[in-house]
Amino acid sequence: MSHFVFKVKKPSGEIVTSERDAADRYELYRLIHESGDEFVSVQEKKKGGAGLKMNISLDFLKTVKAIDKINFARNLGSMVSAGLPLSRALSVLERQAHNKNLKEIILDVRDGIDKGLTFSDSLAKHPKVFSELFVSMVHAGEQSGTLAESLKVIALQLESAYNLERRVRGALMYPAVIICAMVIVAILMFTFVIPTLMKTFIDLNVQLPFTTQIILGISNVIQNYGLYLLVAVIVFGFIFTRWSKTATGKNINHSLMIKLPILGPLVQEVNTARTARTLSSLLGAGVDFVESVSITSQVIQNVHFRSVLEKAGDAIKNGGLMSKIFADNVKLYPIFLSEMMSVGEETGKIGEMLTGVARYYEDDVDQKTKDMSTIIEPVIMVIIAAGVGFFAVAMITPMYSLVNAI
Repeated sequence: MSHFVFKVKKPSGEIVTSERDAADRYELYRLIHESGDEFVSVQEKKKGGAGLKMNISLDFLKTVKAIDKINFARNLGSMVSAGLPLSRALSVLERQAHNKNLKEIILDVRDGIDKGLTFSDSLAKHPKVFSELFVSMVHAGEQSGTLAESLKVIALQLESAYNLERRVRGALMYPAVIICAMVIVAILMFTFVIPTLMKTFIDLNVQLPFTTQIILGISNVIQNYGLYLLVAVIVFGFIFTRWSKTATGKNINHSLMIKLPILGPLVQEVNTARTARTLSSLLGAGVDFVESVSITSQVIQNVHFRSVLEKAGDAIKNGGLMSKIFADNVKLYPIFLSEMMSVGEETGKIGEMLTGVARYYEDDVDQKTKDMSTIIEPVIMVIIAAGVGFFAVAMITPMYSLVNAI
């Protein structure tokens, strides 16, 4: 159970702040809607307790791959569309599932349905696997009688997000592997090879040029202080990771990501594509407009893009236009998105417009990641060549001095 502090708007128009326990945000939204109040905002509070308590959770071990969730939604949608009862369709998927964790979760979801819970409520019991987006779209499908269509839309949305993430990750994987290999080779060279060569040069009283002295200095530092450097890197990494999770850390890191020369525009387009795709999927499934914007803001990880969505949600509640908020933040979201939103608001086809925006930026990100991979390879080769060249000059120059002395 989590403890929430939330604001609701009463039918009389009064804004009231209240507190209550709920299993998750989705259950809280459902309870608020059932009471007839209008949801305004919510904040989760950590429960305090007296004494020392140790609470060990193994939820991180119960992972389900994105591709498994995509197949689950797609196959379930197809079976429900073909006329199979939901409980029987889940039974078929449970027997077909290769992932042990997913098999257990499907069993629990089916058991919940047999006990009288709705499908969406049963899914909401597993927030680590089924996101708020997933649960909300299922809930909307149940309410409108279009569960099969909602599941197919969920599968499409998850697949688009998965492909987008895979493209970006794939573009960055190659340079990351090469850089790690270079660092490992360099450490081995400075630890084992360089000291042997330097000892020979010093024993023969060869005058070392400046480049060789640099290599010798780095080698001495690694040999004498290597362990301390390793500990310092680990401590710094731990502190940086903790700091990155704070509000200040997120603001600074996410700002830097946006301002980076090559990655900045890519980050902008990835967040634009994800925003458009998520909003269009939720609206297409029949989810309430305010709730759709709220859920989308939770999907977006960058705090600056999320802030724009939160402002858009507030604007909608106050009777304003969402496109106006996006138009005022063109440094984050491109003007194309706000213009398409404006057209959608005027014609009543904002879901279709957002789908078009999502496809455009997903294709653009796909092309840019391919171009990035093409550009990165020669750049890395030049860097490697420069490093090898510097090392070769540093090692060969003393040998020439030794030959000339003989």
